Amino acid sequence: MKQLFLICCALLMMQQVNAQIFYHVSPSGNDTHAGNEAHPMKTLPGAVARAVKQKGQQVVILLHQGTYYLEKQITLKATDMTCKSLEISAFNNGKVFISAGRPLSLKWKPYKNGIFAATVPAGISFERLYVNGQLQVLARYPNYDPAAKVFHGTAADAVERAAKWEHPENGYVHAIHAYDWGGFHYRITGIKNGQPILEGGWQNNRPNKMHATLRFVENNLQELDTVGEWYLDSKARMLYYYPPAGVSLADARIEASRLRNSIVLKGTASEPVRNVSLKGLQFIHNERSFMDTKEQLLRSDWTIYRGGAVLFDGTENCSISNCEFAGLGGNAIMLSNYNYHDSISSCYIHDIGASAVCFIGDLKAVRSPNFRYEEFTPYNQLDKTPGPRSNNYPQECIVTNSLIHHVGEIEKQATGVEISVSSGITVSHNSIYHTPRAGLNIGDGCFGGHVLEYNDVFNTVQETGDHGAFNSWGRDRYWAPDRGYMDSIVAAHPELVKLDAIRPVIIRNNRFRCDHGWDIDLDDGSSNHQIYNNVCLNGGLKLREGFNRVVKNNIMINNSFHPHVWFTNSQDVFENNIVMRKYFPIQVKDWGHQVDSNLFPDEAALELARSNGTDAHSIAGDPQFLHPDKGDYTVSPNSPALRIGFKNFAMDSFGVQEPGLKAIALQPVIPALVTDKPQHAQKPAGLPFLGGMVKPVESMEERSAYGLQDESGAIVVSVQENSLLAGSEIRAKDVICMANGVKVASAKHLLEILQAVKGKEKIPVEIMRNQQKQVVQVRLK
Repeated sequence: MKQLFLICCALLMMQQVNAQIFYHVSPSGNDTHAGNEAHPMKTLPGAVARAVKQKGQQVVILLHQGTYYLEKQITLKATDMTCKSLEISAFNNGKVFISAGRPLSLKWKPYKNGIFAATVPAGISFERLYVNGQLQVLARYPNYDPAAKVFHGTAADAVERAAKWEHPENGYVHAIHAYDWGGFHYRITGIKNGQPILEGGWQNNRPNKMHATLRFVENNLQELDTVGEWYLDSKARMLYYYPPAGVSLADARIEASRLRNSIVLKGTASEPVRNVSLKGLQFIHNERSFMDTKEQLLRSDWTIYRGGAVLFDGTENCSISNCEFAGLGGNAIMLSNYNYHDSISSCYIHDIGASAVCFIGDLKAVRSPNFRYEEFTPYNQLDKTPGPRSNNYPQECIVTNSLIHHVGEIEKQATGVEISVSSGITVSHNSIYHTPRAGLNIGDGCFGGHVLEYNDVFNTVQETGDHGAFNSWGRDRYWAPDRGYMDSIVAAHPELVKLDAIRPVIIRNNRFRCDHGWDIDLDDGSSNHQIYNNVCLNGGLKLREGFNRVVKNNIMINNSFHPHVWFTNSQDVFENNIVMRKYFPIQVKDWGHQVDSNLFPDEAALELARSNGTDAHSIAGDPQFLHPDKGDYTVSPNSPALRIGFKNFAMDSFGVQEPGLKAIALQPVIPALVTDKPQHAQKPAGLPFLGGMVKPVESMEERSAYGLQDESGAIVVSVQENSLLAGSEIRAKDVICMANGVKVASAKHLLEILQAVKGKEKIPVEIMRNQQKQVVQVRLK
């Protein structure tokens, strides 16, 4: 009996330990209530304050249907949490909105020209206004155009327009980067010499001028001239709004943004927040954050704001599932610094001002870090210890089965999933589309181990250029902006290449489509990648200089392989792939470890490849896809592709698989196969110029390889010894962009400029060398 009694006590104790504590919360409740279903609490912060004190207990907060407005962000600190686990979820699958905004009760009066005005409470300001749940347009020039490709409308005279405002202070200028490499944002602080004084431009880590035409201005009363626009004069506490027909302001629900972050989990690597889960919640009304996007992410093109509607910073085994993030001003989900074994699953993220999901490690975890493209650490000063300095970065986390679209609505250096200074991140079964830059982006090689699989990524690089549906950079410890120095250092010390990229990145079984760049774009320095079983629907696959990339068993519809400026002894492999056009190499002399056993569309393309010393065992022929019109590129049993080692892979597993999200996810346009065979005739070497040869910039590939603003300029093909060009320190592979103050359109145009300056001894010439501008004096005599 005593033994039976002890067993019963033990079972009772186990039940108590494993029992969950529930707190019910309802907008109609009261925080003094017990928190049961009949007597719910009122606020999420109130429930969280009780929950974290339940030592060793599993706590569930059940939010009843309704909108929960947060007066300040909810911060769950590891030092405050005593409960074993905490779940915050929607009760009975009700619609639960976590609002980072506030409701406004206003008395509207007619102002003029269909515009109404109302006084707002003292001390508030905001940059996002919602009427009946719909985001309205902050007064801007040019007016919002939903059909416009870039920024929903741009104008070359936008900045000049702002210079004429009576009170330009706190207006904004938004512009695309001069080279289409993202965007810039500026606050107007005043006027000087008839021009706006601008503060900002730090949102891009490749500083440059604004694009000459792709720009707009906003946040000024003088631009409030069409329905749906609004403006807040925070000093006068006056809100102006031009309501559309049919909107009764007396009855309308008016809400405004307030907070950038809604829920923050804050711990450290040594004391993390553990076992917190968010389920079935909808996050809305978060404020814009573009003026805080300024932290440089090593030498990638990115800067970052470490915040979002949900911020994990120092966590373990935390999760976000079945949540929706809609109409936010900044990032949706940010995992910053140490985060281990966290997951984001079955989420719907759309219409986001910045990025959907970001994994960003502590930059202090990187050895010998640099923070601008033009910076590098000399070999004798380099920390040569492999791997990170600390574990303060995201590790072994996953984003899966989610639908992500229309991100980067404001910030143009934005993506579906961003990975920087992280390790072992899995991105699987996501549908990602309508992005201004890449759909998936890896900013550096630190520290690899990522797996990107079964994603469907398309309609990317919609507002910028020189990028891909997938993009990566690898400007890691071995990398330097001076190509000559970099060639010498990696030849002497090949072990440097994997100091940061210590684990391979695997990209497999995805479907990519980019109509304004490459489907897969491994840019500067990207190394240690395994790329296989991918379908590239339009843009092909680019490998810029890097090491140890193995590309096998991929299908490149209507396109091909784009190797750019490869290193000697790169150890790159390209085999068992199906290409449908000739290769597009730029400055490739050493073709890596192996480029062979591929299927070409015709003998001309194959022979052109063999002329480079590659593809001895490759063949040409029709791949015999079974159902290409339906996006099924399985090859028939008689396909010549099988003879070169190609193996069929699944064509029905791309993208989100969660039934509700899959039902609403878009699909990429499946291209018709191009059956006409392109001409492969060799083009002339170029035109003679001052003892050298120059040629025009002829493709997107050359623009990207040389880092050019557009497809204008003259590429220096060769320079003879003791020539005028050599004496002017012009080198082969330089690109002449300006000559005697005139923009060079082409090689022929350069010769015309030369003719026009006959008699001069020398002229100033602007060149692009190693993707950096220089001005030299070119001798003409």
